[in-house]
Amino acid sequence: MVSQLRTPLTPPVPERSARIIEHPWLHAVAGTVQVFTSPHRTFFTNVMVQAMRVAGQGHSVLISQFLKGGIRQGVEQPMLFGQGLEWLRPDIQRSLQQGDATEDEQAAIAQLWQHTKTAAMQGRYALVVLDELSLAIQLNLISEDSVLTFLQQRPSQVDVILTGPEMPESLLAIADQVTEFRRHFMP
Repeated sequence: MVSQLRTPLTPPVPERSARIIEHPWLHAVAGTVQVFTSPHRTFFTNVMVQAMRVAGQGHSVLISQFLKGGIRQGVEQPMLFGQGLEWLRPDIQRSLQQGDATEDEQAAIAQLWQHTKTAAMQGRYALVVLDELSLAIQLNLISEDSVLTFLQQRPSQVDVILTGPEMPESLLAIADQVTEFRRHFMP
């Protein structure tokens, strides 16, 4: 079955033919800021499902994990999943747990944050996931003001997901959606 949209034929009006008429649906839908928070670090699967769904729809997705390292990581060596999902980690050899990052690790995280902001500002991605962002802020690896500025200045169509426990109130205040995962034990 094929559907076809017909437009009524109207004679050209002199002033109408000189200007371009845009359909209101052609404008980009405003992106959202979503926060996923939990006292436990076990909810990343839910965010990944959303990222994979967006990438599966043909949109580009960037996931930046700020506290997890590994072998051959960094902005020059992204992990690529399919055609649309790019996953970055800082060029560090371990996963950071506390405020014990070396100068080299701090520099690698700063490089990842700068790369993430630049790529998002260029409009390369429909969705940007900032994983463990609240912990990176708490450990003074990324400034809260820098994140707020990024969120306010990003292209309007870019969706952003922030994750981590104890998200700063300033970020919760500008979020369009806040999801808190809790474990509920039945007696």
